[in-house]
Amino acid sequence: MSISKDKKRELIEKFRCHKNDTGSSEIQIGVLSERINNLTEHLKRFKKDMSCKRGLLQLVARRRKLLDYLKREKREKYKELISTLELRR
Repeated sequence: MSISKDKKRELIEKFRCHKNDTGSSEIQIGVLSERINNLTEHLKRFKKDMSCKRGLLQLVARRRKLLDYLKREKREKYKELISTLELRR
């Protein structure tokens, strides 16, 4: 399940580092988290949708890699983002 342009714009405004920032790892993690939450809700209703489940697992893996990068490079931003998104770890 994709997200609307308005929701994506809102997420970019929330997680951006500077005025022209549109693709930093913080923004990517925020957008991926929103998509993951949408797919999770979808899978609660349609438990046998295996193609959706595969896509969800790919998004989770991509977010995990970005979080590992952020943890390595910018420890403070990582901790702030984890608490904002209410993620474990």
